[in-house]
Amino acid sequence: MTSLFDQFEQASMKTRNNNFTTAEMSSLGYINMTLEQDAPIFSKTKKDFTPSDKITHVAIANKQLAVAMANNTLFRMNLNNPQQHDEISLAKYTATCRLTNLFVDPTGNHLLLTFAPKSLEGGPELLYLSRKSNKLKSTTKFRGHEFTEVAWNHLNDSESTTGPILLGTSKGLIFETEIVLEGDKFFTSGFSSSLEQYWRQLPNYLPLYGNREVDGLVFDIGKGTNTPITGLEYHKVLGGDKYVIFAATPSRLYYFVGRAEHEEKPLLQQVFNRYLNIPEKDTYIDSESNLKYSRLKFWSENLTVPNSFAWTTEKEIICGQFESGVDDSMSTLKKKTRTIKYPKPLYEDYSVSQKYPIAIALTEFHILLAYTDTIKGVCLLNEDVVYEDNYNEAFGKLINMVKDASTGEIWAITENAVFRFKVTKEERNVWQIFCENQQFDLAKKYSRGNEAFHNQVLIKEADMLFNRKEYKLSAQRYAETQSSFEEICLKFIQVEQQDSLKIFLRRKLDTLKPQDKTQITMIVIWVVELYLCKLEEKRLAGLEQSAAYSDVQKEFETFLALSEVSDCIKKNKSTIYELMSSHGDKSNLIKLTIVNKDFEQLIRHHIYKNSFHEALEVLKSQNKHDLYYQFAPILMQELPKYTVKALIEQGKKLVPVRLLPALVTCEGELHAKEVMKYLEFCIDKLNNTDKAIHNFLLSLYAKHDKDKLMQYLNAQGQELSLVNYDVHFALRLCQDNADLKEACVQLSGLLGLWESAVDLALTINLKLAKQLADMPPEEDVELRKKLWLKIAQHVVSGKNDIQQAMEFLQQCDLIRIEDILPFFSDFVTIDHFKEAICNSLKEYNQHIQDLKDEMEEATKSAHLVREDIQSFRNRFTFISSDETCEVCSVTLMIRPFYMFPCQHKFHTDCLMNELNPLLGPAKKNKLADLERQLKILNSQTNVDNVSTGSGMSAREIVKSEIDNIVASECLFCGENMIRNIDKPFIEDYEYDKIAKEWE
Repeated sequence: MTSLFDQFEQASMKTRNNNFTTAEMSSLGYINMTLEQDAPIFSKTKKDFTPSDKITHVAIANKQLAVAMANNTLFRMNLNNPQQHDEISLAKYTATCRLTNLFVDPTGNHLLLTFAPKSLEGGPELLYLSRKSNKLKSTTKFRGHEFTEVAWNHLNDSESTTGPILLGTSKGLIFETEIVLEGDKFFTSGFSSSLEQYWRQLPNYLPLYGNREVDGLVFDIGKGTNTPITGLEYHKVLGGDKYVIFAATPSRLYYFVGRAEHEEKPLLQQVFNRYLNIPEKDTYIDSESNLKYSRLKFWSENLTVPNSFAWTTEKEIICGQFESGVDDSMSTLKKKTRTIKYPKPLYEDYSVSQKYPIAIALTEFHILLAYTDTIKGVCLLNEDVVYEDNYNEAFGKLINMVKDASTGEIWAITENAVFRFKVTKEERNVWQIFCENQQFDLAKKYSRGNEAFHNQVLIKEADMLFNRKEYKLSAQRYAETQSSFEEICLKFIQVEQQDSLKIFLRRKLDTLKPQDKTQITMIVIWVVELYLCKLEEKRLAGLEQSAAYSDVQKEFETFLALSEVSDCIKKNKSTIYELMSSHGDKSNLIKLTIVNKDFEQLIRHHIYKNSFHEALEVLKSQNKHDLYYQFAPILMQELPKYTVKALIEQGKKLVPVRLLPALVTCEGELHAKEVMKYLEFCIDKLNNTDKAIHNFLLSLYAKHDKDKLMQYLNAQGQELSLVNYDVHFALRLCQDNADLKEACVQLSGLLGLWESAVDLALTINLKLAKQLADMPPEEDVELRKKLWLKIAQHVVSGKNDIQQAMEFLQQCDLIRIEDILPFFSDFVTIDHFKEAICNSLKEYNQHIQDLKDEMEEATKSAHLVREDIQSFRNRFTFISSDETCEVCSVTLMIRPFYMFPCQHKFHTDCLMNELNPLLGPAKKNKLADLERQLKILNSQTNVDNVSTGSGMSAREIVKSEIDNIVASECLFCGENMIRNIDKPFIEDYEYDKIAKEWE
C-alpha cells in the first residue's frame, strides 16, 4: 500500500507532454483516435530502501548501489536482489577527513572513495574497495592529491583490475594509473619512467613539487592553479588504436584525440603528447562561470562509445553531437555544439539567487536537471520543459542524480530515499521538431512507426523542395505522400513545371492498384498529354531531328509500353487518338474544338501563336461567358480597343466586377482611356452601383481626366447615402493631387467637414466658398453663421473695403454689422459704418416691437384659457338611476364612479382594473403606493382634521393624486386608447384557449 507521503509525491509531480495535433489527418484519410492517455515520458518509482541515516554520497553502476550516510557508514546493495547488501564503517577515515565523493566503474566491481582533510594536520586520501571485498584499501602513490573525477575504462570487464584509468584532481592534474587486485592485495602503476621525458617536453605545463616527481602525471590543465577537474571521461574508438578524452573544469571543456601506437604504459600519455605543439586555446570550449563545479555527462546508443554530450556551467548548457571516428579536433567538435538556456522557474522570485543544477542525466533527446528540491526535464531539440518533479520534505533534499553507465537507468537519490526513473518513448514527438527544423531524414526515421506522422514529414519535405524550386525531387517526394492529388498537380501547373508534373504522375501511377481504373485512366491521359506537349514544343523549336527530341520520344514510347498504360490506351483509343491529333494538325484542332465546343483550348492555341485577333473572334463566337473573365486580362493588354468593344457588346451578360482584375492590370494612357470607356458604359447604361466599379473609375479620372472627375462628382450629388463611391477613398485620392482642390472641397462638404471645406474653397475662389457656406442644414444656424464669418473675415481682413463689406452683409442674413466689425483695423472710424449701424438698430427695434406684440397676444391667450378652465369646473350633468358602467354593465350608482365629458361612465374599481395594464411602470408603482396610503388614511380617525400647507386634508390630497392618474382622460377616448390601437384583441397565450371555445 502506498504511504501518504508517496501519494503526495506522486500528486506533486508534473509532466508536460507535447500533444501535437494533426489537422491534416482527416483530409488525408486518417482518423486521430486516442483510446487511452499516453504514458508520460519520464516517470519515477520509489525503491523499497530506507537508509539508517541521511544519505550524503551515492554511486550506481551495473545495478550495484553504494551510498555513504551521515553516520559514517558505507552501504552497498544489489538493486536486482536487495537481500544482498552490506555495511562498512568509515569512522576510521572520517575522524580526520571528510568523504568528498564515490566513484564506481561501469561494471560495478571497483569503487573509489575520495577524502579531503578536515584540518591542516591531515591529508587527502584515495581508498579502493572491491565488489567482492568489504575491506577498504588505501593507495600511497597518490597521497596528497584530492581527486575529484575518475575516467573509467569502459572496455574493461575484469573483476581484478580496472585497466588504464584517469584520475583528475582539485588542482587540475590528470593522472593515469591502473589498479590491480591480487588476492587481498592491490597495487597501482604510475609509469614514472615516462614522466621525466614528458616534463622535458612540456616544462611550462607542469608545476614543480620541490625536487619530487609526480608519479603517473600525464597532463596538467590547471597549470599550477587550483582549477579542479569536474568531468573526466575517455573512450577507445572501436576497431583501432584511437582514443578520445574529455576533461572539464568549472569554466572549460577540453577535448583530446589521438592514437596510442604502442601498448607501453602510460598508454594515454601518447594522446596528450600530440598536444604539446598545439596552442591550448584550440583544445577547449570556454564558458564564463563563477561556480566551483560543472557537470559533464554523455549519452551513447549502444552504451559503449558516446554519441552526444552535455556540459553545464553557470551560464548555460552546452550540448553537442559526437562521432568518435570523425571528430579529430576541437574545431570540428565546436561546429556540432549548441547552447541551451536554463529553464526559468514558473514564478520568478528576483529576491532569491539563481539556482544551478547539482547533477544532470542525459538521454537521447532530453536532459534531466537535478536541483536540491526538484528535477526538470528539458527537450534538447526545442528547449521546452517537458517534465518537472518536486521533492517534499519527507524524502529530504536531493543529493545526486546518477545514470547507470551499463544499463542506462537513471536514479535520483534524496537524503532518505532512492528513486528510479523510467523513460518511455521519449522519441514519440521528436519527428515533428526535426520536421520543423527541416531535418527530414531524422524526422522520417522517428516517424516510421506511425503512418500518419510519416506522411506529414513527407509532405513537409516535399513542400520544402518545392519552395526551393527543386521541383523534380519534390515531385518524387509528393508521390510518396497521401496528399490531395489535385492540389499537388495544381502546384506544379501554377509554376509551369510540366516535367516535374510528369514525374509526379508517373510515380503516382506506380502506387495505384489495378482496381483503381478511373484514376489510372486519368493519369495515363494526363501523362500522354504532357509528352505530346513536350514533343510539340520541340517541333515548334525546330528540334525535331535533335537528340533531345529523340530522347523524349523514346521515353514516351517506354511509358506507352507499360502494361497498365497499354491496357488503358486500348480502352480509350478514341480519346488518345483525338489527343494526339490535337497536337499534330491545326486544322483538325479547330474542327475538333468546334464540334466538342472546346473553345478554351482553341483560344489558348491562338494566344500561344500570338494570334490575338483570332482568339478574340473565337471568344465572341461562343456563349460561354466565363471565358471572358479568363482571357480578358491578356486580351486587354494586347487589344484594348477591340476587347472593350466586345465587352460592351455583351452588355448585361457579363458581371463587371469579375472583370476588374483584367482592367486593373492595364497601364498606359491608351489602356486607361478604353477602361474608362467600359466603366462609363457600366455606370451610364447598365446602371451599375458596385462601389468597386465607381472607385476604380474615380481613380482613373483623378489620374487621367480631371474635368470628367468633377462632372462625375456633380452627377453623383451631395447626398452621402446616395453616392456609389467611397467618399473617404475619393478624398484621400484627391488630396494626393494638388490640382484637385475643387474636388477636395466638394468631397469635404459631402463628409460634413464644412470648416475645412470652406477654408480650402477660399484658396480657390470666393464664389465657391459662398456656395459651400449655404449647403449645411438650415436648422444648424450656428454652423452656417460660423462658415459665413470665415468668409467675412477673408473678405474684410487686409482690405478694409467698407463697400465690399456692406455688400457682403446683404448677401447673408445670418450675420450683422457687429459680427464683422472685429475684422476691420483699428484705423477705421465709426463714420464709415454709420448707415449700416443705423439699419442694424432699426432692425433690432423692429424685432423688439415684434416680441412685445407676441407677448401681449400670449397674455390674452392665457387669460382666455383660465376662463375656460373656470367655466369647466362649474360644469355639471344629470345621471339617471338606470345608467350603467361601460365596463361591467352594472348599475352605475351602487359604487363610486367616474363620469367624463364624453359621457363615458365607469365604476372606480372597474376603471382602475382596465387602466392598470395600460400604465407605464412608473405610474403603475405610484398608483399602487397611493392606494396603500389611502387605505392607511381610511383606517385612521380624525384624519380629515389634519391640515396641510395647501388647506386640504391628507386624504383629499391622496385622492386628488389618484384622480390625476386614473381620471386624467377617458379610457375609451384618451391617448391610451390611441397608443394601444395596434394591440391585439386576443393575447398570444389566450389564442389556443379561445380558438377551442369557438370550435
